[in-house]
Amino acid sequence: MGSEEVALERPALWVSVLAGLLLGTCQAYPIPDSSPLLQFGGQVRQRYLYTDDAQQTEAHLEIREDGTVAGAAHQSPESLLQLKALKPGVIQILGVKTSRFLCQRPDGALYGSLYFDPEACSFRELLLEDGYNVYQSVAHSLPLHLPGGRSPPWDPAPRGPARFLPLPGLPPEPPEAPGILAPEPPDVGSSDPLSMVGPSQGQSPSYTS
Repeated sequence: MGSEEVALERPALWVSVLAGLLLGTCQAYPIPDSSPLLQFGGQVRQRYLYTDDAQQTEAHLEIREDGTVAGAAHQSPESLLQLKALKPGVIQILGVKTSRFLCQRPDGALYGSLYFDPEACSFRELLLEDGYNVYQSVAHSLPLHLPGGRSPPWDPAPRGPARFLPLPGLPPEPPEAPGILAPEPPDVGSSDPLSMVGPSQGQSPSYTS
């Protein structure tokens, strides 16, 4: 085999080795959360959590400025929530207007906190067949109930509806562009029709008629 044939075979050998290394790397490290079966991995959504029950109770979950959580009959700025995935199937819920996280105490009572506590403010999102969702505290394994429902006297946390329908929030309106006045047409009778010279303090003899 001549030296020219050896020189031609060496680049082909290196190309084969490099292709094998790249193929092995791709097979060894799959893309995380790439399966469509992993629910809401890495997503951020703005939603209204609407709920109802057999007693015709209809409300939207609100996180208010003072940290209380309540239900409102109509959508409001306090009921617009941001649902952010912490990991597949587990989310945090943030009030867009109040910047408070939805959290749950060990007795099931809800409150809004300015600080995120992974133990108190993480919820597992479970999808039901009818399109509604159930949110369950990861730490306490208690479902999220809207306050205001009836409860036994020994239960300190009122129990309301527990099924929520996430309704898309309205997209934010684009900011209005600052008003720009249309340029005035040039004065063809002027000695400076394009206003390139600018205003002068005195009148130059060069521009006298």
